[in-house]
Amino acid sequence: MAISDFSDSYNSLSKSQRQKKKILVDRQKKFKVYNWIFFATAFVPILSVGLFNWTIDPYDLFNTPNWWGVNHEKIKKDNNDRLFKAVDIIRLKPKVIIMGSSRTKQGLNPEHPAIKNNKFAYNLAINGPNAYEVRRYIEHAIANQPDLRQIILGIDFFMFNSSLQNQPSFEEKRIAKKYIIPTDAVNALFSLDTFNVSKETIAASLKTEGQNNSYGENGFMPNRNANDGGTKWRFSQSIKLYFELHSDYQFSQQYWSDFVKIVELCRQNNIDLKVFISPAHATQWESIKVTGKWDIFEQWKRELVKITPVWDFSGFNNVTTEAIKTKMDNYVDNSHYSPTIGNLILDRIFDYQSESVPKDFGILLTADNLEQHLSKIKRDRLLWANNHPDEVKLVRDIKAKVDRQNNSN
Repeated sequence: MAISDFSDSYNSLSKSQRQKKKILVDRQKKFKVYNWIFFATAFVPILSVGLFNWTIDPYDLFNTPNWWGVNHEKIKKDNNDRLFKAVDIIRLKPKVIIMGSSRTKQGLNPEHPAIKNNKFAYNLAINGPNAYEVRRYIEHAIANQPDLRQIILGIDFFMFNSSLQNQPSFEEKRIAKKYIIPTDAVNALFSLDTFNVSKETIAASLKTEGQNNSYGENGFMPNRNANDGGTKWRFSQSIKLYFELHSDYQFSQQYWSDFVKIVELCRQNNIDLKVFISPAHATQWESIKVTGKWDIFEQWKRELVKITPVWDFSGFNNVTTEAIKTKMDNYVDNSHYSPTIGNLILDRIFDYQSESVPKDFGILLTADNLEQHLSKIKRDRLLWANNHPDEVKLVRDIKAKVDRQNNSN
């Protein structure tokens, strides 16, 4: 239509029609302005939250800089290990991984000379996993590093308890991915929960300017409160937790199948697998004893030896029988050992300066020595119980208290 035709058409409208059309055009303009204001009002705060969370990076997902007194103290990182460690594997692609529970996570340093000499290592251990979660994270590591050379795997009896379900923070969708999945990225950037954690991170960083801001970069996260004077309390709490979670221990054939798959995966991919049983404190083994599961514990070891060599650091030896006191050299609680003990584990496994390792700490189990070893542990337990009656009583008193609570519910 020509301009003159449009002008003639517009002029031909009545005055009232022209007024209605003008009102309609003005209204459309107002709606456009309103929409822009609305989207800007909604988008700018969301973008600001995302930028703030990315800068503070409270879970160490985006590899943003850590500034002293600003964001170096990631106080919620440890509790989100299944998230940040999955992302670390994608980014770092280590050729050696240390895998296991929080015992291994707090105890084994990837910087140990026997590991570090030739290749980069990462501590992939996570809090409280069952054997299925362990298998899936190992598969995640293999998917992101086909040239994975070695796995040092700390295993625990509790990992095979059928009642131990996947932890709530475990996310199947992130396993074996080579990128951070969208839901993780969105939650880490734009959620108000992360925003609040970012603020807590800043507050903690202002209070603890002397802390090491590389904490957890290689997955190694030793307990920072080991010498705070609360060891006795932590012993009682960890013994209580074991009874609450594992008094009715039922061995899981499914979790056993997951462990067998780990061994098979390593053989198929030419991965050197080093398996060891964690050296929890003597009161942990006494806890298994008083729940009536000792026979299952021994049978578990018999089955392990059938499919792979296993280093056993459990039992009642010079390390695990340290007397409970306010400050301890070997333990943070009855479950978690110190990095000093972690170094002794690696010394023994890799025959590195093994003369410094107590002679009764760590034995490579074989079909030939297993039954003799199991018998020795029983004898050692009797000796320990005679020499530490207060610790035996502590375990039994806590078990009785938990039983009473369970019966009253």
